[in-house]
Amino acid sequence: MTGMSHAERQARIDLAAAHRMAVMHGLNEGICNHFTLNVPDRPGLFLAMPYGLHWSEVKASDFLVCDYTGKVVEGDGEIELTAWCIHAPIHRLKSDAACLLHTHMPFATALTMLQDQRLEPMGQMSAILQPSICYDDDYTGLAHDPGEGERLASKMEPGKTILFMAQHGVMVAGRTIAEAYDRLYYLERACQTQVYAYMTGQPRRRVRQDVVQLLKGQVAFGLEQGGVVPNGPNPAQRHFEALKRVLARRGEGDFDQ
Repeated sequence: MTGMSHAERQARIDLAAAHRMAVMHGLNEGICNHFTLNVPDRPGLFLAMPYGLHWSEVKASDFLVCDYTGKVVEGDGEIELTAWCIHAPIHRLKSDAACLLHTHMPFATALTMLQDQRLEPMGQMSAILQPSICYDDDYTGLAHDPGEGERLASKMEPGKTILFMAQHGVMVAGRTIAEAYDRLYYLERACQTQVYAYMTGQPRRRVRQDVVQLLKGQVAFGLEQGGVVPNGPNPAQRHFEALKRVLARRGEGDFDQ
């Protein structure tokens, strides 16, 4: 990866790490689904994995640099059609979607298969996520046209960084890889506990709406303060770095190997 900026090199390393984390957490599905990231300081370009690699083997140097028309500008391989048709329009149309993570992760996808695919504010994490969630209730088949990505982008109004896609999975956006992956991880955990609660058959409890609003402010304050330590890395970045250390202990921490 000679000749590229430090920012792009670090972005590639973190994007490779996110793919391996998804395998570790059981969020991937075969060689399908897509994690993409705008290339730092190179407007109109994004990083995507070449089609055919398993997420456990992707390296920082593997990523393709693609433009919004789907053309591969740098790298060896091809971008999968649906990756371009879904991700490129959202990157182009949403300024807060530098990183896009689309998965068919089991529990979130299970909710998208229900008549009412809503994540209910039944517990702390699902209540925290509520203000960020939006829904697409119309499954339209495989995305073979960028118009589908534009349609999905229209569902993600300002402040909405989690899109439930009917019968398809979820799309999570973030300003950074760490922010998006942290959001993806906790989303799946919230969906998992909701499915488990459904399985009990017992009456469900919901967090009061005023408490949902209180949590929104508390979370925003925590992000501004850098979590526990003022002016330090935000909680998402701390979580992401911790997960990279876990991968390192498993012998998977060299993200260009």
